[in-house]
Amino acid sequence: MYTPPEFAMDGAATRRLLGDPGAVDLVTATDHGLVASVVPMIFAPEVGEHGALQGHLARANDHWQHRVHGPALAIVRGTDGYVTPSWYAAKAEHGRVVPTWNYLVAHVRGRLVVHDDAAWVERLVRRLTAYHEADRDAPWSVDDAPPGYLRRQLAAIVGVEVVIERVEAKAKLSQNRSDEDRAGVVDGLRRRGDAALAEAVDAARRTPGR
Repeated sequence: MYTPPEFAMDGAATRRLLGDPGAVDLVTATDHGLVASVVPMIFAPEVGEHGALQGHLARANDHWQHRVHGPALAIVRGTDGYVTPSWYAAKAEHGRVVPTWNYLVAHVRGRLVVHDDAAWVERLVRRLTAYHEADRDAPWSVDDAPPGYLRRQLAAIVGVEVVIERVEAKAKLSQNRSDEDRAGVVDGLRRRGDAALAEAVDAARRTPGR
């Protein structure tokens, strides 16, 4: 991944992004060419040397059945959004400005492991569900579903795991602009209602050397 030095994500920020991966783009090179699926995943720090990303695919999705050549690529995306040059102080000064896109992203490479195992898949589903339901006043539990229905649903999915070997992470948050321009970006994003990206740009602006 092309990453100018000012956009390189530090270790703490990378861990935060991997700790809440959301829906990941899982890409593998196979005998059928490149195959990609969107997979909700969770980070499992206890697996291997660098942790793993774990999720599941529909059994009917033949992605999991293809022979994989080389490492899998899991693309983990954080907040992102369009930045208009109208927010830059430099626009009024000299006009030599253009639009851009700010974003957080990690390219995670590792060994793909398929878990066609009911017990493993059920543990994963319970872990994923508990994580995403944790902030609800009345969290839904896997045990709220009738047992027979749950067994049928679990039988219809297959577990997948990317055992992490290498991570490249990038935070493109207007670090290449002046402080005045970055302040304008933060203000513009907040006025647009893009609070998460505004917070990320503001945090990068206030971090020494970023």
